[in-house]
Amino acid sequence: MIRGIAFQIPNEYGQWLTNILASINCTMYDWYIGAGEEYKLMEGELVPLFPENSFHPIVDGAALLQYIHTDSPQYIIHADLKAFPRGTPITHVETHEDFLASGCELVVLIIDCSYTSIYCKDPGMLNKLYSNMEAYSVQSLTYITDDNDFRTKLAVW
Repeated sequence: MIRGIAFQIPNEYGQWLTNILASINCTMYDWYIGAGEEYKLMEGELVPLFPENSFHPIVDGAALLQYIHTDSPQYIIHADLKAFPRGTPITHVETHEDFLASGCELVVLIIDCSYTSIYCKDPGMLNKLYSNMEAYSVQSLTYITDDNDFRTKLAVW
């Protein structure tokens, strides 16, 4: 069974969260933003992509888009985003089994600036995500299956 996709993004400044999520309607979801290190470059300084003073780990899709759609270059060290349909209870998702049993429909993980995994329950959305990343010419794009999934946790820490 296909669980998701994996690929490598360049270890450089860019708009990678925006690019990764471009093929889906983010506003249909409430997003849990887990522990991570995501920055944007403003006036020569790295500042948190998600403002610490006003940030709550659960944001609606419109707020997520406001955070990630910025003209400033971004640098993602680690990112952990989980999408739940609007109004669905947001539950703790740590393993693939938790993911399957929960209302969570999409998990986006970026580790060490480039290693990206996306888990998705909807095969049609997963194919859109794959095609989208293929258009960005990312490295090592492959499907994650039951046979090749090395993850024991769906988290970056």
